[in-house]
Amino acid sequence: MQIKINTLADIRCAAQQFVDNKGTATVFAFYGKMGAGKTTFIKALCQCLGVEDIVTSPTFALVNEYHSAQLQRPIFHFDFYRIKTLDEVYDMGYEDYFYSGSLCFLEWPELIENILPTDTAKVTITVQVDGSRVIEF
Repeated sequence: MQIKINTLADIRCAAQQFVDNKGTATVFAFYGKMGAGKTTFIKALCQCLGVEDIVTSPTFALVNEYHSAQLQRPIFHFDFYRIKTLDEVYDMGYEDYFYSGSLCFLEWPELIENILPTDTAKVTITVQVDGSRVIEF
């Protein structure tokens, strides 16, 4: 599926479209260049899912946990940009998150592809020449 975001004002509608069509996957790997809007889109997804917490990039914490009145489980938001070895991911107990049944949104999954669950949904955000974004999943 493709969703186009023409302007930042469209992001909430695009996020709702994504939520409505995400299927049964729980782990979502977000691919895109620096500045493509991965964190911004994940923030919009969390808002659509009823998260009232402040959603920020977990660049230094590696994982943030958010809660929603709509969902029975937490949402986990990962940023693997600063990971240097897979041992760091093993040490954080990634399996407890990825196989928990909770939604997991992963930024920079390229660095851990070897350990992603086989049913991970791959989401690509591409910046277009006109500055719009195309989300494919």
